[in-house]
Amino acid sequence: MPKTHVSYLSLLRRAYQTAQWLPQWPSAAFHPWRLESKRRLAALRNVHRGQRCFVIGNGPSLRHTDVSKLKNEITFGMNRIYLAFPDWGFRTSYLVSVNDLVIEQCAEDFRRLDMPKFFTWRARRWMPLDEHTAFLFTTYMAPKFATDARGRLWEGATVTYVSLQLAFHMGCEEVILIGVDHNFATKGPANQTVVSEGDDPNHFHPGYFGKGFRWQLPDLETSELAYRMAREAYEKAGRRVLDATVGGKLTVFPKVDYESLF
Repeated sequence: MPKTHVSYLSLLRRAYQTAQWLPQWPSAAFHPWRLESKRRLAALRNVHRGQRCFVIGNGPSLRHTDVSKLKNEITFGMNRIYLAFPDWGFRTSYLVSVNDLVIEQCAEDFRRLDMPKFFTWRARRWMPLDEHTAFLFTTYMAPKFATDARGRLWEGATVTYVSLQLAFHMGCEEVILIGVDHNFATKGPANQTVVSEGDDPNHFHPGYFGKGFRWQLPDLETSELAYRMAREAYEKAGRRVLDATVGGKLTVFPKVDYESLF
């Protein structure tokens, strides 16, 4: 196909994707909750400049990782990571969740967490703004890596990607992934909504997406695209992302032995 045709198709695709999220923009830009959220995000800009942080995924490998070493580290937890807090004896520094099904079914749990929390702007349907929360303008469409979390963030089919953008916004120099197994026992079409029929084999806790929980099958291809964008953005800024997941299947980031980090 001629290069000009490819360019036209790219422009049309971008226009279509923009049309999908543009109607959300006015409220995401001017609603009082979002204005306050942007103020809070501004206060977090480069708050961890030059420091390292850990983004903690929810894969089964977390059971084989000595998370106690992270008690005094900067940590981003995601979705139902709070199920591990009682065993760990500490909480992550931050919690991030952007999936509608997770937020809808876990809203009460999220509301009870008195810790810094980041949710997609769509979460306002289930949770009000409280003193611990900042709402993010996240979208499914129009791939990008946001270096400033006050604007629009692409979700990249995984909350881990949103956490990587937040860590960049906060100035983290080195981000280390753990528990990002990038491998699911449950198979099926990407993004298809399913209902769990029993214990969850895909996460660190059997009740994570336990019996009766509605969730979406992973889109690993899109998430890999997102991870490549994250790696490029970090390396361009002279920063880096490392993968210390025990036995993880993700191949985008340089691997590092978890125990060697301490």
